[in-house]
Amino acid sequence: MMKSELKLALQRQALTEGFDLVGITSADLPELNKIAFSEFLINNWHGDMLWMEEKKQRRENPSHLWPEAKSVIMLAMNYGPEQNPLPELRKTKNGVLSCYAKGKDYHDIVKKKLKNLARWFVTETGAEVKVFVDTAPVMEKPLAMQAGIGWQGKHTNIVSPKLGSWTFLGAIFTTEAIEIDEPEKDHCGSCRKCLDICPTNAFPKAYQLEATKCISYLTIEHQGMIDRELRSKMGNRIYGCDDCLAICPWNKFAKKAEELRFLARDEIDNPPLKELLKLDDESFRKKFSGTPIKRTGRDRFIRNCLIAAGNSKDQELVQDVQNHLRDENELVRATSVWAMEQLLQKEDFTKLKQTEIVKEKHPLVLSEWHKSEPENE
Repeated sequence: MMKSELKLALQRQALTEGFDLVGITSADLPELNKIAFSEFLINNWHGDMLWMEEKKQRRENPSHLWPEAKSVIMLAMNYGPEQNPLPELRKTKNGVLSCYAKGKDYHDIVKKKLKNLARWFVTETGAEVKVFVDTAPVMEKPLAMQAGIGWQGKHTNIVSPKLGSWTFLGAIFTTEAIEIDEPEKDHCGSCRKCLDICPTNAFPKAYQLEATKCISYLTIEHQGMIDRELRSKMGNRIYGCDDCLAICPWNKFAKKAEELRFLARDEIDNPPLKELLKLDDESFRKKFSGTPIKRTGRDRFIRNCLIAAGNSKDQELVQDVQNHLRDENELVRATSVWAMEQLLQKEDFTKLKQTEIVKEKHPLVLSEWHKSEPENE
């Protein structure tokens, strides 16, 4: 098969497998990407995501990850939600989950399709291949931009002129040399809606993300207590945050995901906080089986729900939150202290503090009690 025929056949096969966009680029990235990534690490904006620094060299350039690779096939799948998620933030009795997390885990779906496409490609060319979906040190977004899939917007995520902001990315590295595509140009212009909407001001400037302030990082990756000054800004977001994606004007071209497994399951489509606060480890695993949420674990998830409960000011949640003062996990107990402080009147909280603090031994929880509003003299 001739080079031009191979590329056309590859594009057709990718669409047949269910991918929405496909582009080809070289297995090299410009030096500017290396510089930007190094600055990200130097500023410690990666927080608990230590693997970024540990695998820094391989992440900086695809050629370091697999020197034999000559081409990278970048693929995108649309996971557009059925409706704009921003109005859900007004439903403070409910916990808001990022759109991508409400359906089947995208890693499983995209990787299976990548492997199918890779097998076809090997049969056609005899070349070697490696497939990657967000779990290896691959700078997928710069590669996607270089391959013409979209551009990295001011929020650092990929924006597609055909699909808007709702895209999953996957990559196939290959030893086969394939004709590359033109990079996509940046079409953000003077727009800064994604920067202005961020609840925690996680963007130091356009095209830079301080991940340690990002609600997606805080609710998913961060393992400890969330800084007090950030908690009230999280609202009822309990797993991820879609604000900067949802506000993007390019979503006028977005469409609902054709892959039905990406769409929200009814039972986890922003459930009531009262229901979520009752989850133990077994019920958490059962409820979120097959979704990305399960990977975070019950304790961190309940931490997020307690912050949302505190922000809700909903008195119906007081007893559910108070029950977590006796939780087995110190992270949960410590966060429940803060949530009770938000829910109770000062006098009632002072009485609770006097009763509960003497029962607590763990330094993390005691620290949270001591940081709470001082008792009345």
